[in-house]
Amino acid sequence: MKAITLLQPQKIVFGTGCIQNLVDDYKQTGLRRLFVLTAPPIRPLIDETLSLLQAAGTNVEVYQDITAEPTLNDFNSIVEQARRFGADSVAGIGGGSVLDVAKLVAAFAQSDQQAADCFGTGLIRQKGLWLACLPTTAGTGSEVSPNAILLDERDHLKKGIVSPFLLADAAYVDPKLTWTVPAKVTADTGMDALTHCIEAYTNKFAHPAVDIYALQGIRLIAAHLERAVSDGRDVEAREALAFGSLYGGLCLGPVNTAAVHALSYPLGGEFHIPHGLSNAILLPSVMKFNTPASPKRYAEVAVAMGCQPGQTDEETAQRGVDFIYRLAAAVGIPDKLTALGIPQTAVDGMARAAMQVQRLLKNNPREVTEQDARDIYNSLY
Repeated sequence: MKAITLLQPQKIVFGTGCIQNLVDDYKQTGLRRLFVLTAPPIRPLIDETLSLLQAAGTNVEVYQDITAEPTLNDFNSIVEQARRFGADSVAGIGGGSVLDVAKLVAAFAQSDQQAADCFGTGLIRQKGLWLACLPTTAGTGSEVSPNAILLDERDHLKKGIVSPFLLADAAYVDPKLTWTVPAKVTADTGMDALTHCIEAYTNKFAHPAVDIYALQGIRLIAAHLERAVSDGRDVEAREALAFGSLYGGLCLGPVNTAAVHALSYPLGGEFHIPHGLSNAILLPSVMKFNTPASPKRYAEVAVAMGCQPGQTDEETAQRGVDFIYRLAAAVGIPDKLTALGIPQTAVDGMARAAMQVQRLLKNNPREVTEQDARDIYNSLY
């Protein structure tokens, strides 16, 4: 069996209402200047927690103006604010973009490195400030991954920074924080989490130690996403999605994603389509493209999603593709790029941009050429 490295936060707390654990744990750190990154819709959900921290003697500064697709310039401005505040610790409470920026702020606030020089894998030299991550979507899995994504304005492409030094010291996954997430965001982020699990399981570098997370994440999300979209207060569905997203996040460090994510980056970078929606619209087309290279794995994905086995792996795998089409339609995901305002004339440029994301394309079970990328995009018109 090939070697694998499993990295995750030292502490992961899961459960409805577990945000209270952040207060109790933070008191024990001895830290006093907490820089909190969040978003305006989240603020009412965490005001009580912030008040408890302040009552315990913590100086809290809140930054809540993170955009859906944070840029390198956005980040540079935010980290400068954390430095002026004199932060000795960071908490990210929000969706994937908030958590990614929080991870980077913690890494670079006291560093002489620049984020722009660290796109890629393993380039951050040392651990930064103490960091807690609390996801409010289910989701990116960013709370437990060593990855962070920024939009690099220089070439209109989303890029990743991957480092063990981006891992949070503690992750608190409180499904209650997702109860008020709108149906559309629930759908987009849930499909993103499902994509993480599917791409990890069918990856060229898939591993039994990660397969167990990926398959359980697929089971949970496939069975509960539609319920959570229809009723955001369905506690069982929200908990299942949060768990599925957590499992997907645990897949990202050791195995990571593949062509769906690589092809989605130009949609976000050039057209500012939300990350989860970009993945959702591409997922079935990429699954169909990949199946000939890995029919058994895609058949196993289909069964995990609840599909009945066919006569062959290929038939079962196709049932999985059909399931994704049905699920996406049921939760309101469009099936054409024109529905996202992306003209077909953009296909060549998007294909060229996607080919730059070799960090992920190298993981794909089937080689993706620039022409393949064009064909996949064109199939969505």
